[in-house]
Amino acid sequence: PRQPAKTLWYDRPRYVFLEFCVEDSRDVQVSIEEQRLVFSCRNADGVQFYNEIELYAPVNSKDSQEKRSDRSITCFIRKWKEKVAWPRITKENIKPAWLSVDFDNWRDWEGDEEVERAMVEQYAEV
Repeated sequence: PRQPAKTLWYDRPRYVFLEFCVEDSRDVQVSIEEQRLVFSCRNADGVQFYNEIELYAPVNSKDSQEKRSDRSITCFIRKWKEKVAWPRITKENIKPAWLSVDFDNWRDWEGDEEVERAMVEQYAEV
């Protein structure tokens, strides 16, 4: 039986960030479509994780990436409409139990583009 991974998200002027919290992930698959993201993987114990998110607004799947670490898989997804805030990550106004806002990374956007650019560059280098 598969289960959803605990997921954190936050919003930035150009990207939305999604972090799937699975330690020691294997067989990671991330599919980003124009308005949908599908994530799946297994953990060290062989538990299957699967998340499907109908996204709030269209995204540019070609300019979206993911980065795996020992503790999680982070996706940064390029918005089609930059500088438009997303009040939520899901299309429907319902919040799945496994999804929450990453308040540690949630900030005002004032002067935030430099920070965002640095983060994306840092991720891209790994």
